[in-house]
Amino acid sequence: MDQFIQQFLTGLSIGSILLLVAIGLSIIYGAMGIINLAHGEFVMLGAYTAWFLQVQFGMGLLTSLVPIFILVAAFGWLIERFVLSFLNNRPLDTILATWGVGIMLQQAVRLTAGGELRYVKMPEILSNSADVLGVQISLYRIFLLAASLVLFAATWLLMNRTTVGMKLRAIIQDRSVAASFGVNARRIYGLTFAYGAGLAGLAGALVSPLKSVSPEMGTGYVIDAFMVVVLGGVQSLVGTVASAFVLGELSGVIAFLQNDTVAKATVLLAIIVLIRFRPQGMFATRVRA
Repeated sequence: MDQFIQQFLTGLSIGSILLLVAIGLSIIYGAMGIINLAHGEFVMLGAYTAWFLQVQFGMGLLTSLVPIFILVAAFGWLIERFVLSFLNNRPLDTILATWGVGIMLQQAVRLTAGGELRYVKMPEILSNSADVLGVQISLYRIFLLAASLVLFAATWLLMNRTTVGMKLRAIIQDRSVAASFGVNARRIYGLTFAYGAGLAGLAGALVSPLKSVSPEMGTGYVIDAFMVVVLGGVQSLVGTVASAFVLGELSGVIAFLQNDTVAKATVLLAIIVLIRFRPQGMFATRVRA
């Protein structure tokens, strides 16, 4: 029973990290239809910003989260405004552009901060462990789970209970009709991309105490994030949450029985099989014709 509880909690921890990374991509890819291959680099920027603020200004991780979100979101807005906004309805060009942006970001970080591994200090208040059903689990991992759920709730409210979310949904269904009602699609897209980029930056900052910070750290995250979003249903935030924790639990169990490499390969194979028979994902969003 102890092993079962331990693996369940491990799966929740993995799922919370997947959810943190995937929420921003779910907004950008699901709502805007942009295949953003630079999403992993936004995660990397968040981690490096956390390291920079800690080293240069002595800011703790928790106090630096708001500046990190603002800085990475502002950078995302610039990318959307001066690069992606000129590539509407050109998905292949968008893929190439975001791939190029990702490579340039990696090289820029390598030239300015160096290629060696960096480390972000975990908040002291969260550095201990807690007893959960007889199993010791890190307080920081519990914090990550809570943070991922809070960010999901905030994103859901933004999409479903605000004017910006209503306008974005209108643009998704029919951009020309939305424009006829005075909706500025370019402005809404810019804000949406900035918000998704900011969420990616937060994800990078939050996972930085658990992972080494390096220019290439975002590559693996973007692959996992795409798997989560596609499996959950491209335009479904609820599906993103469900698929993140399903993949987290599945990865945790297989890694316990075999190893991390087998777990990742098995999860990828399972996703390929599922989308072969259900290409719309587990939670497809129904749109009225």
